[in-house]
Amino acid sequence: MDTRLTPPRKEKDLEIQIRRQIEALKRMTVRQLRERYQEVFGEESRSNHKQFLFRRIAWRLQAQAEGGLSERARRRALEIANDNDLRIRAPKGFDFEAACDRSVSQTVPPDADPRRPLPGMVLEREYKGRTIKVKVHAESFDYEGRRYRSLSAIAKEVTGTKWNGYLFFHLPTGNGNGNKEG
Repeated sequence: MDTRLTPPRKEKDLEIQIRRQIEALKRMTVRQLRERYQEVFGEESRSNHKQFLFRRIAWRLQAQAEGGLSERARRRALEIANDNDLRIRAPKGFDFEAACDRSVSQTVPPDADPRRPLPGMVLEREYKGRTIKVKVHAESFDYEGRRYRSLSAIAKEVTGTKWNGYLFFHLPTGNGNGNKEG
């Protein structure tokens, strides 16, 4: 027994026709989809991606049947499209050689270690009743008047055993998958 208060909606002929066209798109090859794209959009597609072509054509068929975007949405889309900063591809006839002449010729090397504390910071750690203080410099660390290249070297000096310097001073360490542990 049907307990709904409203009768089931009967699909309009247009909706059935659109649905059949979309079902037919699913069975088409990329070549056939590119031809259908040409028919629907009036221009050749630059894409050979089957799912992209299917989605664009299906959207266009539905938009033509239902009336497409509102006038407000069209204006907003035009505003976005006219924004020069949104160019995805170089314009036709773009001179790559001239652009390379004006481009940066060297890359800036990234920081050696993004976990490294900022220069000027003082790290403190209690160890066996002693307070260990280390001053961070741009290229080294200062502990008890001596310069060290790494926190691990200081940790070994203090404890007598090998330590990961970041762990010894309770600093965040990368665990290999992009997450940080503290």
